[in-house]
Amino acid sequence: QVQLVESGGGLVQPGGSLRLSCAASKNIFRGYNMAWYRQAPGKQREWLLTTLITDGSTNYADSVKGRFTISRNDAKNTVYLQMNSLKPDDTGVYYCNAFRVDTAYWGQGTQVTVSL
Repeated sequence: QVQLVESGGGLVQPGGSLRLSCAASKNIFRGYNMAWYRQAPGKQREWLLTTLITDGSTNYADSVKGRFTISRNDAKNTVYLQMNSLKPDDTGVYYCNAFRVDTAYWGQGTQVTVSL
């Protein structure tokens, strides 16, 4: 069993930045694809990006392309989501997801609120 714990959320003004963290209970990032999602109030969970272990490529949703970036620190078993130029529409609960064909793990989420 693997636990994922997100942190780093909070209240930020439009145009600001936040860096979210997703800490894993053990080093899984070399064996799992990583993704980030968010869920705004009253809406379905929205896919934001995926990094594939096959070639290390990352695909971003159009809504965050050019503003959000994923990175990781294997020594800390942590993946980061750097979010810049935040907009009110970026408000929601952010989730990290580690997955492969037969298994998927989710964190509990961290709240991000973009508002004046």
